[in-house]
Amino acid sequence: MRVLTLSTLFPDATRPNFGIFVERQTLGLAAHPDVDLRVVAPVGLPPWPLARHPHYRALGRLPLRETWHGLDVRRPRFTALPGTAGRFHAAALARALRPVLDRVRDDFAFDVIDASFFFPDGPAAVALGARYGVPVSIKARGADIHHWGRARATACQVAAAGQRADGLLAVSAAMRDDMLALGLPAARIRVHHTGVDLDRFAPAARSRAKRELGVTGPLIVSVGALIPRKGHDIVIAAVADLPGVTLAIAGEGPERARLTQLIAARGLADRVRLLGSVAHADLPRWLAAADATALASSSEGLANAWIESLACGTPIVIAHAGGAREVVTDPAAGRVVARTPTAFAAALQSLLADPPARGDTRRHAERFTWAANTAALYDHLSGLIARR
Repeated sequence: MRVLTLSTLFPDATRPNFGIFVERQTLGLAAHPDVDLRVVAPVGLPPWPLARHPHYRALGRLPLRETWHGLDVRRPRFTALPGTAGRFHAAALARALRPVLDRVRDDFAFDVIDASFFFPDGPAAVALGARYGVPVSIKARGADIHHWGRARATACQVAAAGQRADGLLAVSAAMRDDMLALGLPAARIRVHHTGVDLDRFAPAARSRAKRELGVTGPLIVSVGALIPRKGHDIVIAAVADLPGVTLAIAGEGPERARLTQLIAARGLADRVRLLGSVAHADLPRWLAAADATALASSSEGLANAWIESLACGTPIVIAHAGGAREVVTDPAAGRVVARTPTAFAAALQSLLADPPARGDTRRHAERFTWAANTAALYDHLSGLIARR
């Protein structure tokens, strides 16, 4: 089976944590003995002179083709017009990809297009699938449905792509329900859970791990970009009501300045750490050291950070978003609570006072394996090819 994986959500040298779960899924499928795979990871850039901004300049210097962790990856550029709410992103992406995929087809006649993010990847993928006469699968992960699927400028494009795709994947049953609410066809949607590396993400001696990180007393960890929907301000406010508790937030983003001001205003500078972007390889030691992980997201699909925390034997306190109740199925996994500081503080205090056995917590992650992820994805894609 020859697979073309298409994803605008894929790591590169400037953003090593960007879409790392897409990379891991792709590596698993590429390792399948019956799969030959190529990756196209387009890079959206604004037109000149905005492209001169240091962030975009760095992206513009990325190689157009490279071997990335053993994968053959092409990184074509497409124009992402600012101030248009994404309205033209998918069309620009499809235009940019046509000559690239025409050349790919010369020596790699792919059987299926696996789009690993719904927008702008999905609409472009169905247009390209029609061009080359191959089936298309699109995976919904979170913001691609919750934002792009509801925004006035792009909602129709997301719905049309979902209706034209041969197969659809959802990271959770809750995400499947959200896709159905947009009018996507139920018969074509398959729930496809993420995976976790149970060897890397594993329990460790908590007291020793804390010492190595320079932490004394209870530790709460939060993992996620510093953006409003992740609700870091809610967790910070909750920890303010838990004397002696340290909070470490792993992530970077535009909310840093506001969160820094909030931390100072609450007098928490000695108890709340903004760690910045933490390499994925360094996350296990923070999660294994923590007494609990807290994330007050307003929307999610099924967050990898939830599963990684559980694999480390660390319970989670999360808001009722996305697949939360598919993961937290009993108290050993943690708590699903209202998205308020009071509710988060009470749940964290409960876990600190009466922590579950780490083995009981870890068992909730053991069904989320990359082997299961690969097997399900192979079955899904091969079925689309067979039906076509």
